[in-house]
Amino acid sequence: MAIEQKVRLVEELFDRLEIEITTFKSETNLYCNAGCGKCCSKPNIDASPLEFLPWAFHLFLNGKAEETLEKLNDSTTKNCLLYRPLSVLEHHKGSCSNYRYRGLICRLFGYAANTDKYGKLRLATCKIIKEEQQENFNAAEEVINKGKYVPIFTDYYMQLAQIDYKMGMTLLPINEALKRAIEEVLHYYAYRPFPGGLENIA
Repeated sequence: MAIEQKVRLVEELFDRLEIEITTFKSETNLYCNAGCGKCCSKPNIDASPLEFLPWAFHLFLNGKAEETLEKLNDSTTKNCLLYRPLSVLEHHKGSCSNYRYRGLICRLFGYAANTDKYGKLRLATCKIIKEEQQENFNAAEEVINKGKYVPIFTDYYMQLAQIDYKMGMTLLPINEALKRAIEEVLHYYAYRPFPGGLENIA
């Protein structure tokens, strides 16, 4: 399958998820605090290269793939390259530098569920939401287990794997996933012409 087609399928998956999460947020009144980047500032986030393929393809089209790959190779931090903290002192406050192209894990966390060992759905969200929005959080978990639809992590990762099994099922530290996504695009186009009709997109 051509890279362009994989990118399109991943973006379609993300578009469907966006609709589901927007609906879920409006029905449960759960939300992330403005300017909070606590979950993004953690150094132990795993992701698949495939969920960052649209990002890598975007970099390639704009002539920034090699430069970004170099940054990733030179980076000594385990924190996501895309996360921009407000400052060294306020590391837990910040934002994604490329929000439109964030990965699947970034989209799901906070508004999707996992199944616990008893087969019960549990909302995978942060301590801040659980504590500061306790009433809404408890109500959300209650309606989920009465059948209210919520996106489920495993379902979405399975759908991702159907696009490209190897790239979708390989979970790596987030910067390794970013790196692998860029390498995939660069290798693909090393001996192929620039994507047709996209020469002047930048």
